[in-house]
This record gives sequence, structure tokens and C-alpha cells, in this order.
Amino acid sequence: MYLKSLSLINFKNYREAEFEFHDKVNCFVGNNGEGKTNVLDAIYYLSFCKSFFNPSDVQNILHNEPFFVIQGDFEKAGEVDKIHCGVKRGQNKVFKKNKKEYERLAEHIGGYPLVMISPADSILIYEGSEERRKFIDGIIAQYDREYLDHLIQYNKALAQRNALLKLFFKERRFDADSLGVWNDQLVNHGLYLFEKRRKFIHDFEPIFQKYFSAVSGNKEVVQLQYESPLLHGSFIDLLNASEDEDARKQFTTVGIHKDELLFNIGSHPLKKFGSQGQQKSYLIALKIAQLEFLKQIKKVNPILLLDDIFDKLDENRVRYLLELVNTNQFGQIFITDTHPERIEQLLHAVKGSHKMFEIDKGAIKKVWHEEKK
Repeated sequence: MYLKSLSLINFKNYREAEFEFHDKVNCFVGNNGEGKTNVLDAIYYLSFCKSFFNPSDVQNILHNEPFFVIQGDFEKAGEVDKIHCGVKRGQNKVFKKNKKEYERLAEHIGGYPLVMISPADSILIYEGSEERRKFIDGIIAQYDREYLDHLIQYNKALAQRNALLKLFFKERRFDADSLGVWNDQLVNHGLYLFEKRRKFIHDFEPIFQKYFSAVSGNKEVVQLQYESPLLHGSFIDLLNASEDEDARKQFTTVGIHKDELLFNIGSHPLKKFGSQGQQKSYLIALKIAQLEFLKQIKKVNPILLLDDIFDKLDENRVRYLLELVNTNQFGQIFITDTHPERIEQLLHAVKGSHKMFEIDKGAIKKVWHEEKK
């Protein structure tokens, strides 16, 4: 699978642009702020129906314009799929595959698997557990559509239970039967999510270990550990036991929304005890393992987006990534960089075929390519 072409209208700083891509490596070069990363975000939109960087669709419309459109052609198993994303102010987002609109956006997720590596990935280490849960959910949702449905329903039930707890506090009363309705919903959807998350970590962790060893040179021992309240007791028992605390705090204190993914080096937290280099290696291994894991499940090569990689990664780690992609083990790759000479030298070193796009003020200024046999 690969993205053959991309068309943008009024998307971020692009008034109109047309891209024809190489099936292996595509590089976007230019100064900061010219729109390189916006191309990657448009590709991300075509896979996930949303922006990687901005949760508000309307804010991705070019200033003062009424709409934006992203269109892309994916070649997959010898067939070409035409994907259309349209956002108009004051209207619902429209997503189409081969001119047929999806009834639910969730139907599209996972059809065109993709992995993004960005400087923003550091939030997986430094921010709260919600970011690490999103990492797990984002992978599983690409191959298990039922998982995404359960996740949506769980979050709806959680919001309703929390609203009920606030109402009880406000009215100085408590109704266990009313709360029990939402307890049943949380248990129904939460148990499915818990089992899928536990199995995912079990299957994913050995792949992660393999790539961390490759990136770091077998220098450190690391762990990727799944922690959940449901590992320590029945979900319904946990909910019943926490009723008093939940009523006092006015929110649900136990459940799979409290799950955690622990990043350890040795037996210590990576955040506190890992060097900058060790943290970089950890994140790279996570993302490359994500690529391989999705490939095994989906039976296609996911697309890899590398945003501003030289800002956070040293040349050896970038070279390692490009060498991986240059094999047939992985598929199409898109890279942004401010220095065309730097990225070209690396591509020459790994003997990779590629296409270069120079971006200037939301427009394609120059295109050139090189084929390697």
C-alpha cells in the first residue's frame, strides 16, 4: 500500500497544491513555517479522519476561506482507492471512499494504517497516563473496529456516571440503583477494552524489545509494562467498593480510564532515570515496533511520517530509520527537513530511491527525484 497522490485546497497555509509521490521515500524541504509539516498532517487526515496536531477541524481551514478539501489516491493490492475529506464551516465533516460517503467515520479507521514520528512524541514520556492510553488505543483501533466502538461507548457511559455523581452531590442525595445502570455499561465495555489492551501489550512488547536492542546497541534493559485496576480485582467489585469515594470526589475513580503504560529502563522510570539518548531510543523503538506490529496484523506496509526528525534525533538514529525503510520490510515514508543537503546525503548513503519537494509559503517551489537500483 502507498499514497500515489495528494490534493489540497484551502488546507492550513495551502490555497491549492497537487503532489505526485514516490512509492518509497518522499522528502519535503524548506525553511520553518513554510508548510512542510502541513503536508504530513494532510496525509494523517486521510488515515485517521482528523489532524495529528489540531483537534479542531475548522481551525485547519485557510484564513477567511469557507472550507478545506483533502483528497488522496491510495494504491492497495493493485486497486486505487480515492479518499476525500471535506470540512466546511458550520457543517459536519464529510469523508468519502471512491465517492461513497461513510455513515460513520469509525468505518474508515484502519483502512490505511499509518505511523507518525514527531518531536511531539516526547509527551508519551513527560505527560500523563492519558497520552499513553491514546498510544495504545490508536494502534488497536487500526485493526479492531469493535474496539473503537467499545471505547466510544465506554467514554459516553463514563461521562454519564460522572454527571450523575455531580448531581447527587449537588442535591445531597445518593441513588445506588441509578448509578448501577452506568456501572453495568462501564463493565460491559470496559472488560472488552481491558482484555484487548492486555493482549496487545503481550504481543507488542517482544517486538519493541527487538527494536530497542537494535537502536541502542543492546546497551540497556528496558520494560514496557501495562498497569490496570482490573489486574487487581473484578471491575464491578472495584466500582462498588469505590462508591463512597466517587460520591465525595464527584467522578469515577476506578476503571480502565485509569490504565497506565509504564516506560522503564532497568527497574526505574524512564522519565526520571533515562538519559536523553535512552529516551530517544525508547520512542524510536516504540514507533518502529508499531509499524511492524500493524504490518503483521493488517498484512500491508503502513505509511511512515517523519516530522522534523533532525530536531530530536541524531544522525545515527535517522540513518537507522532510513535503512529500515529502504528494505522491503517497511513501506512508504514521508520526511520533513529544513536542510535538503543533509537529508540527500543520508539518502545517498543508504542508497534509497526518493523524491524531493521544496516547499515555499504553502506552495511547491521545486521537485526533483533520484532512482536507485
